[in-house]
Amino acid sequence: MQARKKGNAQGIDVSHHQGDINFKKVAADGISFVFIKATQGRSFRSKTFLQFVKDAKAAGLLIGAYHYVDDSATTPEMARQEAANFVSAIKDAGGVSTFDLPPVMDYESNKSNLNKTAIKAVAKAFLQEVERFTGVRPIVYTYPSFIGNFSGLSGYPLWIARYHATKAPSDASGWSRWDFWQYSDGQYGGTLPNGKMRVNGVAGPVDLNEYNGTVDELRARFGKITAAPKKESVKEAVFQVGGKTLGKALLFGSKTHVPLRALATALGVSCNWDNSNKVAYLDGRKLQSVQLVEGAAYVQLRPIAESYGAVVSWDQKNKIATLTRGDK
Repeated sequence: MQARKKGNAQGIDVSHHQGDINFKKVAADGISFVFIKATQGRSFRSKTFLQFVKDAKAAGLLIGAYHYVDDSATTPEMARQEAANFVSAIKDAGGVSTFDLPPVMDYESNKSNLNKTAIKAVAKAFLQEVERFTGVRPIVYTYPSFIGNFSGLSGYPLWIARYHATKAPSDASGWSRWDFWQYSDGQYGGTLPNGKMRVNGVAGPVDLNEYNGTVDELRARFGKITAAPKKESVKEAVFQVGGKTLGKALLFGSKTHVPLRALATALGVSCNWDNSNKVAYLDGRKLQSVQLVEGAAYVQLRPIAESYGAVVSWDQKNKIATLTRGDK
């Protein structure tokens, strides 16, 4: 993978293990971004998450949240339950728009001795569920020794932990570059541009990270993801299933939205719209990313469809979004 580059944005990742953190001192020490542990497993919530989010944001740092996939997650359904825990914490912190960086799946351990197929199924279910709830494509964090389990997931941004080399792992599962690189745990690995491993404001060692680009490039890369779509960017298309038109599709930037009821019909599941609270439910699950257009609820097509095993294709010439049912 690409080597470190002068001018790249520097960051840290933290959890409750760090204790109290003075994020103003962190920011003054040349740190531009921070990933904060939110959750682990199906119920654990970091006791420092909400305070860290508030303090880091107030200090002017770019912030992101991460979830540690527990070894107890052995099936896609368990992974989806972990995703729900993660999304709940994000919601309590003010919602996905509070964060500058995409949510992160930290998956690095296999004490349950799952095979590669099972690990990939857990990862895919978690990633798709988080994207379905938040409307934001998550980041994958892992180690070189674990990345070989993620074949077919290289469409997600990569955050790699690799302390002693910049070269790509021999089996990188399709990734040819990293977006974020954890190059030190504060005791081993590389140093900050100032030559130190320690960061002011943090007592003891802390993980050091680098974005593959400048701070401005980091803002530009992910700021577009979390920003609300502008009205003038909305374009119309057609939503079809099996050659039959089920409704109008709306393009908010690069994301295709379709009517909630039309998508429910296409997938063969139930839906419900709570008009009082402006909340949409699909198959009993609450959706976080909903656009109201002329009184109708529109939801993102691709992440929801893929979470049900369906395939979405796009006819650019005729502006047609097509859903093909798969095995749920």
